[in-house]
Amino acid sequence: MPTFTITGDIDPFLHVSLRRGEVIFCESDAMVMMEDALDLTSSVQGGILQAVARRLANGESFFQQRIEAKRGDGDCLLSPGTPGSIQILDLGPSQYCLSDSAYVAATAEVQITARMQNIGTALFGGTGGFLIGQTSGVGQVAVSGFGSLFMIDAHPDKDTIIDNGHVVAWDNTLRYEVGTATSKGRNLLGNLVNSATSGEGLILRFRGNGKILLCSRNQRTFFAQTKGG
Repeated sequence: MPTFTITGDIDPFLHVSLRRGEVIFCESDAMVMMEDALDLTSSVQGGILQAVARRLANGESFFQQRIEAKRGDGDCLLSPGTPGSIQILDLGPSQYCLSDSAYVAATAEVQITARMQNIGTALFGGTGGFLIGQTSGVGQVAVSGFGSLFMIDAHPDKDTIIDNGHVVAWDNTLRYEVGTATSKGRNLLGNLVNSATSGEGLILRFRGNGKILLCSRNQRTFFAQTKGG
């Protein structure tokens, strides 16, 4: 299997070492450098319908980059589109849902498919609309988030409440719903007004047993400013 290594402290690279015949897939324009033994081609992984679904789910490009070690062993450097850290997730017993623009690269045995959200979470959750990305298969996937990354454990005996702009990826067995960070005793309008004036906005309330990957900077604010500029 290709070897994923994070290289650098600030806005790091994803360093990938491939042996002859090995393949990885990565987000469009992620490749920064590669050795001559490697070939880069465009790919519609999973077919046209899956490519469209991934585009709607988490902002991936319709075409992915496919990097193959054709003429021998070789290394490449990849870079995410978002300034910030990279995390390598091991897939197999655990699978993850991915928020907008989190995906960087994956080993060939990993698929990124689309998963439907409920209407409330899709409209207000900020995690990718009605469709979100979901991993399947055995291997590794590299994801990125704005700022530093931190993995936390959710527990079934208590809710884990996170500002929705800071969620990068989460265990797909976790249940979640959109809400506000204010007291449950307030009515809906009061909660929304209080959340807006407090600067917190909406939150995601996770329940169950699994891991959640967070970023230190608010990705919703970053992408809104980028699109606005």
